[in-house]
Amino acid sequence: MTAVPAQKTLEAAERVCARRGLSLTPVRRRVLELLVDAGGPVKAYDLLAALKPGGQAQPPTVYRALDFLTKAGLAHKVEALNAYTACLHGAEAGAAAELFICEGCGAIQERHVHRHCQDLPEGFHVDRSVIEHYGQCAACAGSA
Repeated sequence: MTAVPAQKTLEAAERVCARRGLSLTPVRRRVLELLVDAGGPVKAYDLLAALKPGGQAQPPTVYRALDFLTKAGLAHKVEALNAYTACLHGAEAGAAAELFICEGCGAIQERHVHRHCQDLPEGFHVDRSVIEHYGQCAACAGSA
């Protein structure tokens, strides 16, 4: 990702947090910046290494930041990979995230689908929903 779109993504995240009364602390912002710059799924321990070269940061620091970012809709956990990716759609409220993960190159495409579940248990409120699809992107499928 280039510096301009990355900067716009971070500025959008700051606006989302300000609107919701959330605090995007320097550590949270830096973790989000690392996710945006990675352009694909990143494991928490890789973020830890990039966050504080020399090992000064502790794992709970990264996990707390990732927990905040996922709850705020600014990042997604790719469950099957046990990794994280930045949400590039501005934390759209009420949208289910669909992640299309290329098993060839590791690229992730994200789409948000606005759907209202008709079959929810009475009183149940969905905070977030992520659906993961695995296959090959057009570039990898063309080279097979």
